[in-house]
Amino acid sequence: MKKHNFSAGPCILPQSVLQKAAEAVLNFNNSNLSLIEISHRSKDFVEVMDNARNLALKHLGLQNKGYQALFLQGGASLQFLMAAYNLLEKKAAYLNTGTWSDKAIKEAKLLGEVVEVATSKSDNFNFIPKNYAIPKDADYFHCTSNNTIFGTQMQSFPQAEIPMVCDMSSDIFSRQLDFSKFSLIYAGAQKNMGPAGTTLVVVKEDILGKVSRAIPSMLNYKVHIDKESMFNTPAVFPVYVSMLTLQWLKDLGGISAIEKTNNQKAELLYNEIDRNPLFEGFVAKKEDRSTMNATFNLKNDELKATFDDHLKQAGINGLNGHRSVGGYRASMYNALPLESVQVLVDVMQAVEKGA
Repeated sequence: MKKHNFSAGPCILPQSVLQKAAEAVLNFNNSNLSLIEISHRSKDFVEVMDNARNLALKHLGLQNKGYQALFLQGGASLQFLMAAYNLLEKKAAYLNTGTWSDKAIKEAKLLGEVVEVATSKSDNFNFIPKNYAIPKDADYFHCTSNNTIFGTQMQSFPQAEIPMVCDMSSDIFSRQLDFSKFSLIYAGAQKNMGPAGTTLVVVKEDILGKVSRAIPSMLNYKVHIDKESMFNTPAVFPVYVSMLTLQWLKDLGGISAIEKTNNQKAELLYNEIDRNPLFEGFVAKKEDRSTMNATFNLKNDELKATFDDHLKQAGINGLNGHRSVGGYRASMYNALPLESVQVLVDVMQAVEKGA
């Protein structure tokens, strides 16, 4: 039976990408060597790294605009610290919209003053705060574009007179934005790009070199830029799969094409959540709903066993909500087909008819 993979991450990847990646593990570029046993300094892999970095900038519309793309390690969790290490001299402004921005704030506080411009923490992060002021004397403003755990997403971004930093781990390459508004973007690969193990960082070079502290080499963006993401041995396989996924996205027609499909998937599922009397959405305001992660609950817990059994029979995987929210979470990343969302909707309707 086909599995419909709604896992929040590591998540579903395109089948064509998985096939090419599997072949490369056995025989990369007809070299009779595995991708994961060749030198990362070999011509073949350097080409992979260059292609991955160039494709990332091209998709974001940031080529030849003073930005560099890096593939690093440590996930977004390391970027919580790394961004502050490179940019925070005295004070930084943070918008707190979920668990991950909460963790980012914790790391930044190790290096300087943090102003929390707004938060939805008291309501278990079920909405995106708005109409907040960003202090002009802060070194940068940090936000999280999509909140995987709670199913909220920033649908618009403030005008900031200071550099804007954004954690886009769970919605990178899923929708069109003016990415030039951001001075630093980072995203773990395991949502819309590849397997866990590498992190995309896109940084505008002119924001660097302005802090007075000494920055350890592994935490210094300039060091990684100068070494073209090869300061230390990169995560070869995740970078390769990310390159394949970015090429797959290009062949589909880029972000504009995938955004249309993502909107269709989200509309299909949210319409059912709102229509079906057995379910209710977690997010308080519909305008804050995420197209990537739809969070919802059963109104009657006595139906949980029945619903879970239907999900299993339909081959639906990874739908359980995060422990801090409960209920269910349908993660609809780029590679998830519309067909899988329709299967989930069919199950929700079948449970309704039998209730």
